[in-house]
Amino acid sequence: MRGADPRETSRADAFRQQPTQAELRLWQGLRARGLVATSSCDRSRFGLYVVDFVCREHMLIVEADGGQHLDSNHDAIRDKWLRDHGYRVLRFWNNDILANIEGVLETISAALP
Repeated sequence: MRGADPRETSRADAFRQQPTQAELRLWQGLRARGLVATSSCDRSRFGLYVVDFVCREHMLIVEADGGQHLDSNHDAIRDKWLRDHGYRVLRFWNNDILANIEGVLETISAALP
């Protein structure tokens, strides 16, 4: 990627190699439902930020969040930057993904055209 910060790129690579249980469950569900395609991927870099899942074709970003994201001002700034660049951002708590993956997948499916 042109202009990519090598530190951030290696950080994204490290995250990709060590996904959380919720991220794995979400990815498996997205694949099983056929909601991911060649334009979809996990742990992508956008500007200064790394996102969990992106569907570039539909300009949709899906985030799996743990408790550290509660009342995060950083997330609000990040989401605004992503929205300003044309992306919609859906956030799900890890415990919702683990306890209600079908509901999460339905919400994501409904967000796609």
